[in-house]
Amino acid sequence: QVQLVESGGGLVQAGGSLRLSCVASGGTFSNYAMGWLRQAPGKEREYVAAISWSGGNADYSDSVKGRFTIVRDNAKNTIYLEMNSLKPEDTAVYHCAARQYGGDYVTRLTFDRWGRGTQVTVSS
Repeated sequence: QVQLVESGGGLVQAGGSLRLSCVASGGTFSNYAMGWLRQAPGKEREYVAAISWSGGNADYSDSVKGRFTIVRDNAKNTIYLEMNSLKPEDTAVYHCAARQYGGDYVTRLTFDRWGRGTQVTVSS
C-alpha cells in the first residue's frame, strides 16, 4: 500500500505562490495515477488536479485551471503542485492522492487513498 506525505503548505498573501510536494513510499510509484484534493473548513473534500502515471496527461478543476500546475518525478517518487495567483478561496487542507491506474485518461479521476494533508492559507 502506498503511503503519501505532503509538505510545502503555509501562509501566503493573495496573488502569491506556493509549491506543494508529496512523497510516496511503499509501492511502485509508476503504477499510480496521482493527484491533489482539498478540503476547506465546513466544506466537502474537492478535486483539484490529477496526473497520469507517466506525467503525460493532467487534468484540473475549473477553479484552479490556468493557475495551478501538477507535475511528477517518477525517479523521486514525488509529485508537486505549483500554485500561482492564489486567492483566499484557495484556503484549505491539501491532500495528495493516489490510485493504481495505468491509463492515460485522468479527467476528474477518483482516488482511493490520500495523505494527511498540508494547510494552505491565503490572506486577503
